[in-house]
Amino acid sequence: MNQQQMMKLRKMQKQMMEAQEKLEQTVFSGTAGGGVVVAEVKGNHDVVSIKIDPEAAADDLEMVQDMIVLAINDANKKIEEESQKLLGGFGGGMGLF
Repeated sequence: MNQQQMMKLRKMQKQMMEAQEKLEQTVFSGTAGGGVVVAEVKGNHDVVSIKIDPEAAADDLEMVQDMIVLAINDANKKIEEESQKLLGGFGGGMGLF
């Protein structure tokens, strides 16, 4: 590997790390039940908050529990989609070899 390829690789590595850090700090919102439950999850999959419409909580606790799971899964799906956008391009196309 020559000097130019090494520099290109280091630059790509730095960009990838910056994209990963940005992704991990971004908060994604997932919803369920038309907004009855909103889950906020960081890009590193840490749950930041859960918001529940108080009227829904009084009606059917089991349904609300299911919606919490759905909202978190929705947020995680958004994280994965964003991860593919941000980091998917780093997998190839460098022409190093």
